[in-house]
Amino acid sequence: MVKEMACTSSSEASVTVVSKCTVFPDRKSTLEDLKLSVSDLPMLSCHYIQKGCLFTSPPNDVPSEALVSLLKRGLSQALALFPPLAGRLMTDPDGHVHISCNDAGVLFLHASASDLAICDVLGPVHVPECIKGFFALDRTVSYCGHFEPIMAVQVTELKDGIFIGCTVNHAVIDGTSFWNFFNTFAEVCRAGSRRVSRVPDFGRDSVLISSAVLKVPEGGPKVTFDEYAPLAERIFSFSREAILELKAKVNGNHNQKRLLEANAVEVMGKQLHDPHVTVNGKVTSILDNLNFFRGGVSKRSAAADQGRGSHAAVEISSFQSLCALLWKCVTRARKLPASKTTTFRMAVNCRHRLEPALDTHYFGNAIQSIPTYAPAGNVLARDLRWCAEQLNKNVLAHDDWKVRRGVEDWERDPRCFPLGNFDGASITMGSSPRFPMFDNDFGWGRPMAVRSGRANKFDGKFSAFPGREGSGSVDIEVVLSPETMAAIEADPELMQYVSS
Repeated sequence: MVKEMACTSSSEASVTVVSKCTVFPDRKSTLEDLKLSVSDLPMLSCHYIQKGCLFTSPPNDVPSEALVSLLKRGLSQALALFPPLAGRLMTDPDGHVHISCNDAGVLFLHASASDLAICDVLGPVHVPECIKGFFALDRTVSYCGHFEPIMAVQVTELKDGIFIGCTVNHAVIDGTSFWNFFNTFAEVCRAGSRRVSRVPDFGRDSVLISSAVLKVPEGGPKVTFDEYAPLAERIFSFSREAILELKAKVNGNHNQKRLLEANAVEVMGKQLHDPHVTVNGKVTSILDNLNFFRGGVSKRSAAADQGRGSHAAVEISSFQSLCALLWKCVTRARKLPASKTTTFRMAVNCRHRLEPALDTHYFGNAIQSIPTYAPAGNVLARDLRWCAEQLNKNVLAHDDWKVRRGVEDWERDPRCFPLGNFDGASITMGSSPRFPMFDNDFGWGRPMAVRSGRANKFDGKFSAFPGREGSGSVDIEVVLSPETMAAIEADPELMQYVSS
């Protein structure tokens, strides 16, 4: 169901809004109000998430009207499976914030950027400013979901391509839930049916649901960083081969066969969001295959590690190896005093860390932030292995007990998440190369690229994406001050691993 509105123009000169409307779920919601959790509530001071995919134009000269109609219809059907996204936030008399699944609808914009081509988006070394015009509800704070749509979808037609961008309230979903919805939206459009492979779980019976009340200041919470600070943004791409080389260096592992086996386990682990996989023509559980593979490798690894000491016993992952490299190179570029404490902060998914575990497709935020601290002098003087070990031990230690302790800490002092780089020495890594960002085919092929809008960006904000070619390749969206960006682009230790 669609309600039309008057047309407006985008704030970005190269993008013009052709039409704007409200899209409603194609059937009424029967879902009760969903209480925001201790993982949702801190996000009320953050911008809405802005992520989207760039596609080539559909073949056979599909008219714009037909394409937009297809996407509106698919969105309407997908919203029926995700009714909270078509709702609004509401605060009850006791101060608890809920999602009212009231079918209020989402914002849908059809826009044109006929002077832009795919090469204009992907060609520049730094992410071009025009991409910011591919997203609606720019700089909207999540608390505004009380009176703004929880989600907006913008379809922007380029000269030779299409960008589909989603802007979603961060107090309602995290990255896992975002891509669960985006994948479902694409699947519904492609198949023309609500019979989908990923069904969201709206349960609210975990330790994350609390009676604690977040006290909101008059007028609502504000973002905690400078939204208008000058920034440089670039996508650094790392091929599978480069990451294997980096991982081998960090692990001091020259046995290529063992490294490839370990990497295969890691790649399979990144596919855990897919319930089944085809092996030798047979569809089997990815978890069964992963457990079998891990069993074989762990026996060989144990034998290989005998006599090499505890230092070699811990296998540092590809992603932690990459994060260690970024931590070291950015710290060097910032020219910090040796005594200055640096922070590398990573967002982790708590769904599988809790006991009992949450459903893989639990809807909402189920993330916590893991900070790792080290003096700048140590980060620079010690080797990559040392930096990676600091990250590794914190991630491994974040178990059920740590998650529950984080919940208790928040209940003692309910607060919004202080996003930003307050001391000039922090890096915050968001998103994940495990997210199925390229599993989005609306009916004419996979995305060319994934890009994000202006939301929640500051000096030191990084986001990890899977590389389009898969197989363990990774893209890191890096946002830094212009001078720090220039310095890391001239850093040979980093750039030797970056794909041209």
